[in-house]
Amino acid sequence: MDTQTLRQRFKNDTATTASAQPHDPAEKTTREKKRAMARRGLRSLAAAVSIPLLLSILSSVLSSSPTTHPSRTWRPPAWAIHASAAATSSLMGLAAWLVWAEGGMRSPGAVALYAAQLALGLAWAPAVMFAGAGRAGLVISVALVAVLAECSRRFRQVNRVAGDLVKACIAWGIFLAIVSYKIM
Repeated sequence: MDTQTLRQRFKNDTATTASAQPHDPAEKTTREKKRAMARRGLRSLAAAVSIPLLLSILSSVLSSSPTTHPSRTWRPPAWAIHASAAATSSLMGLAAWLVWAEGGMRSPGAVALYAAQLALGLAWAPAVMFAGAGRAGLVISVALVAVLAECSRRFRQVNRVAGDLVKACIAWGIFLAIVSYKIM
């Protein structure tokens, strides 16, 4: 095995010594353009996931009540609901980013559906966890499930993975409807 020479393979599969051939300036600019595009993509992904996450955390903090409401039935602990809401809002952010990356957010309907599900998801915790309004929570969660179902349908037309990610959020919305019903 020859360890004295370093070989590098290029796209045309010719082996050359790494120091023997200088890099083409056009190749370097193409590489830099791809790297810059990847950085922009990562920044937009971070924003798409972290903004809904931060809004969900803010909603959880605002809906935290220092006193506990008497409950006639079982309901999951507040920390579990808040953590799951944060996870599903991040998941929806990822699904929306996948659709946006493929150009599917150009229609105003897709943006409106995403904004509606975000608003409904953020409104549930203050209505149910803070105010104890089970009926309002049930209306919010049923509307959330309907909006998420339409989001899933539209997202799936653009990106199948994004449509499938929304299905987990639909299951979460159904769980919120059950919790709201139990609180009534």
